[in-house]
Amino acid sequence: QVQLVESGGGLVQAGGSLRLSCATSGRTSSVYHMGWFRRAPGKERDFVARIDSNAGSTYYADYVKGRFTISRDFAKNTVYLQMNSLTPEDTAVYYCAATLSGLSSSWSRGIMSYWGKGTLVTVSS
Repeated sequence: QVQLVESGGGLVQAGGSLRLSCATSGRTSSVYHMGWFRRAPGKERDFVARIDSNAGSTYYADYVKGRFTISRDFAKNTVYLQMNSLTPEDTAVYYCAATLSGLSSSWSRGIMSYWGKGTLVTVSS
């Protein structure tokens, strides 16, 4: 069992930055691929970013490339999402997720083993 707890959301002006954190717990949490998804108001949940268990590979949705950076600290059992140059279109609930699957189809369809409860990010214009 893996528990995921997000934090760091809030209200920020367009052009600003936020860093989301996802604290993981569970004996084998370090072996999981970790990622972030988001659900904007009235929209489907979308993939944002992924970092593999060895932290050597990262993947991003096209709409966040160059603005968002995912990282993980194994010593702290925490995954981060640094978000820069935020726009109102980034307003969403951001969810942390974990899976053992490296299949791109799992990630594109949001088929994860564990989910956090989410943290709200609101970007004002």
